[in-house]
Amino acid sequence: MRRPVESRQYTSQAFADACRQAGVIQSVSAVGSSADNALAESFNATCKRETLQGRSAWADERAARLDLFRWLHRYNTRRRHSSLGQRSPIAYETALDTTSTTLTPAA
Repeated sequence: MRRPVESRQYTSQAFADACRQAGVIQSVSAVGSSADNALAESFNATCKRETLQGRSAWADERAARLDLFRWLHRYNTRRRHSSLGQRSPIAYETALDTTSTTLTPAA
C-alpha cells in the first residue's frame, strides 16, 4: 500500500538532500506525535496569521521577503509574548543578562 503524497514528500530523498544543502536537520518522529513540531507549527501559524492578514499577494519575491523580514524584526524586538511575561524576546534576554563586565575595585 502506498503512503499519501503528503507523507511521502517530507521523507523523499530530494527533500532530504535539499535540507542537507540548506543546513537543516530533519526531525522525523513517530506517526501521530506532534510534540517535536508544536513550537515550529505555532510560530508558523503566528507568522502566517500576522503577515497574510488581508493580503492576497505581494508585488514580487523581494516585497514578500522584505515583509517577512519586517515581521521577524518586530517579532523579536517589539512584539510582546505572554510566555515571556509580556516582554519581547530581546527584552527578556536583556533582562537575563545580569553579568557585570567590570571588576569591583579591591578594598
